[in-house]
Order: sequence, then C-alpha cells, then structure tokens
Amino acid sequence: MARVGRGFDVDAAHAHLRKRDRTLAKWMRKVEAVEPHLRWKQRFDVTDALARAILFQQLSGKAASTIVGRVEVATTSKLLHAGSFARVDDPTLRGCGVSGNKLLALRDLSARATRGEIPGTAQMARMSDDEIISALSAVRGIGSWTVQMMLMFRLGRPDVLPVDDLGIRKGAQIVDGLDAMPTPKELMVRGEAWGPYRTLAGMYLWRIADLAKPVALKPLASAKKKPVAVRKPAKPTPRSQG
Repeated sequence: MARVGRGFDVDAAHAHLRKRDRTLAKWMRKVEAVEPHLRWKQRFDVTDALARAILFQQLSGKAASTIVGRVEVATTSKLLHAGSFARVDDPTLRGCGVSGNKLLALRDLSARATRGEIPGTAQMARMSDDEIISALSAVRGIGSWTVQMMLMFRLGRPDVLPVDDLGIRKGAQIVDGLDAMPTPKELMVRGEAWGPYRTLAGMYLWRIADLAKPVALKPLASAKKKPVAVRKPAKPTPRSQG
C-alpha cells in the first residue's frame, strides 16, 4: 500500500524523482529517507505559526524558545494570536526579549489578523502557493522563504522549491558536481524536472548538503614526545574493507 502523507503521495513522489533524475536518484539512495519527517499539519493557527517564525528569526533555537516561553507567560496564552498580543503592551514584550523590529512585526501581524487579512488553513486550501506567499509575505518581517517553509512542512504542498535557500543550492551543487552553487535562477530551471514533487527533491537536497558537511576533528592533545621503541615488524594483516 502506498504511503500517503497528509500533503501528497510520498511513494509517487519517490518514483517520479527516481525516473526523471537518475543523478539525484543515486544520491537519494545514499542518504537516509526523509519520510519520517513528513508529518504535515493541515489544521493549525496561521497567526500563531507566523508569530513564532518572527520570534525565531536570527536566533539560536534555545534562545528563541526562551523568548517564546516568556511571551506565552506574558500573554497568558499558549496560542499566539491577535487577542494574545492585545493583552500586553510594548514594554512588556520588550522585557520578554523581543527586539524592536520583531515587536513592530508582531504588531503588524496582529493588526492584519484583526482585519481578517491573514487566511486560515481552510481558506488556504483553496489558494495557490503563489497566492499564499503573496498574502503572508505582506506581513512585516515575513518573507517568501518563511511562507515556503509553511507550505512545505505544515501544509504539505508537493511542488515547493525554495531556490534562495543556501542548503538546497549547496545540495544541488553536490548532486551535479558543480564548482559553485547554482544561482536561484539556474536552480529554478534545474528543478523543472522534479515537478510536481519539488518539495521532496528539496528535502533530499537539504539532507545531501548535511551529509557533505565536514566532521570537526578533535584537537590533538599536546604532550611531550616519548622515545619510540624499535620493534620487529609484525606480520602484515589484510586491511578491512570500510
């Protein structure tokens, strides 16, 4: 039986990518399958998701989680929506560690949500990817990349390829054996063969880029050299195949 995620048929996507791009298919077999990470959430609070995306920008996960926790306490809500932010003033949010720019972004998000300008998941089900990107990237502090992550990981849209993402560009460079990362325009053309399942291709490109990251070596412990005793060479043994 085919594995059907909430967003798209993963088996069909795999078969399509293996058939259309043999070079990518070879790398797909080398890396861990990405299916366990495809847990789409068709129903979620869009304003809450965008607010958390704003708070997490340009921060480590730990630091951002700490600030989000403080905001949840200040707003007395685990769901960050327009009503949550209406209950707290600007100094309180700044005291939680929210920067000035992020505060302006949160206030803009709240105002737009109050005016009904933030589509919910039911409305987005009837919208194209480009329409969703246009609607949500109008919010201060929200760019196309953030909305694309929502399309891929929350809505499970099958044909999203964030061509500006450095990890995806790096993965494409490795797959094609290029001297430099492809430009976003070049990657857009390259990715046409992966449609209508560019989302899965992008997830593999991220994994391929991670696989190629050099492993940090532990520094050698400084120690005085000891005289090495000369021993009779041992009988050579066959090297193991690794």
